[in-house]
Amino acid sequence: MNDLVDVRAGVYRDSVSLMRVSQALAARPGVAVAVVAMATELNAGLARDLGFDVPAATPGDLLVAVRASSEAELAEALAELERQLAAREPAGGSGTREAAPRTTRSAARGWDADVVLVSVPGEHAFAEAMDAVEAGLSVMVFSDNVPVEQEILLKDRALEKGVLVMGPDCGTAVVGGAGLGFANVLRPGPVGVVAASGTGAQQVTSLLDLAGVGVSHLLGVGGRDLSAAVGGRSAVQALRALDADPATELIVLVSKPPAPEVARAVQALDLGTPVVAALLGPGQDDLTAAAEKTLRALGRDVPEWPSWPAEGGREPGRGPLRGLYSGGTLCTEAALIAGTGEFTDYGDDEYTRGRAHPMIDPALRLEALAGVREGVALLDVVLGHGADPDPAARLAPAVEEARARGVAVVVALVGTEGDPQGLRGQAERLSAAGAAVFTSNAAAARHARSLATG
Repeated sequence: MNDLVDVRAGVYRDSVSLMRVSQALAARPGVAVAVVAMATELNAGLARDLGFDVPAATPGDLLVAVRASSEAELAEALAELERQLAAREPAGGSGTREAAPRTTRSAARGWDADVVLVSVPGEHAFAEAMDAVEAGLSVMVFSDNVPVEQEILLKDRALEKGVLVMGPDCGTAVVGGAGLGFANVLRPGPVGVVAASGTGAQQVTSLLDLAGVGVSHLLGVGGRDLSAAVGGRSAVQALRALDADPATELIVLVSKPPAPEVARAVQALDLGTPVVAALLGPGQDDLTAAAEKTLRALGRDVPEWPSWPAEGGREPGRGPLRGLYSGGTLCTEAALIAGTGEFTDYGDDEYTRGRAHPMIDPALRLEALAGVREGVALLDVVLGHGADPDPAARLAPAVEEARARGVAVVVALVGTEGDPQGLRGQAERLSAAGAAVFTSNAAAARHARSLATG
């Protein structure tokens, strides 16, 4: 084997771009390992664990570590590296350009902006988000691993400043038609959404879109907002904002299981706009039922939600049920409906520290699926901007391998016809590989349960 380790001082690319570069190099003939990442302590340690001799570097340096079978294959991989990095050169290239702002507040002074999106490691998110709030801007905090005490401080100060904090760990939002974070392509329409759940909101709005109903705004508030600690601080602000919006005729409130006292207080708000609650928990509507209730409230017909049967003969099953999820709310919903099995949310903070979210990088879930030897595997695949541009490319072969082992695979495919990955094309490829595919996560969970229990 031939190794190359290169540290490029002061060269920066975002983590998702570098993950794509690493994948492109690793897919080349003769390449055994490829690590292209910022030289954080975590990434440098990963490279050392793989047997690379990594020199001293700082988190502001680019680390390249490649192992190939021959010198020729290594040289070809490095040529591909240069092509990949050049294609991701920041706007303006390496020539002279105006210095970038050093703080969020200074950036806000130079732009006619209303919303700031913060996506930095969790330990740095509070400072940037508070900078936005102090500048009088609403802020979406995509970052996770933010302490709850900091979340409360942010939201209290935002209320004083008359702005909204969406997050932390806010995975999706749609503001004035602009999608932020993981965003499906949604048609405009009369439904406003307040969501203490990213993938829960994506499920509801995607189903509404499939039924021909659009969205005015989707305001994420962070998965902890309806907890006892946070007390619905941002949910209350967001509900009142949508209530005052003339384009919003009905509001859907979405949350993973909330603190009961907080749910009661939020639902007791005196609003002029009707609210449909999609608050997961025992005895509560699932997300599909909430979407159907919304359609009926608007006087719309409820369609038959698209699904695709598993090709390749009779589905195996009867055995343990494993839920391998990227979306926390979808995972919770599926576990509640199935009532049996082992469920893992690979989007949880413990799995995303130092690595890309599983909606972007499926590696951990594919590894977990490869370890399922019997029974049924239930997965979600979430489409839209920001997510894996072609999830079926890596998942379909893994589904075929699982079926060859006698494992049934069921997929909840969350997305719209307008999403860049192509909803129907993704579904057809997964179905052809042997997975049963449902656009309703609730329907997918029920099908998986029926297979597992025989």
